[in-house]
Amino acid sequence: MMALSMVNAGKEVTLIDIDGGRGVRSKLYSMGLVPGVKFTVLNRNNAGPIMVGVRDSRLAIGFGMAQKIIVE
Repeated sequence: MMALSMVNAGKEVTLIDIDGGRGVRSKLYSMGLVPGVKFTVLNRNNAGPIMVGVRDSRLAIGFGMAQKIIVE
């Protein structure tokens, strides 16, 4: 298990947990990022947003929030 911020582009991962409070969880859940969902890291910059493809959507996740998303 590792933080989403450490995953290289092109990898498919499964969301395991979100290491954040109710507000962070609610925001991510509303975007379709719920425990058990599989998604692909499309683009990753060391300081900028991380682009992910989840279901039929593309999402940009800030680096700080990506550090709270635990994937496998």
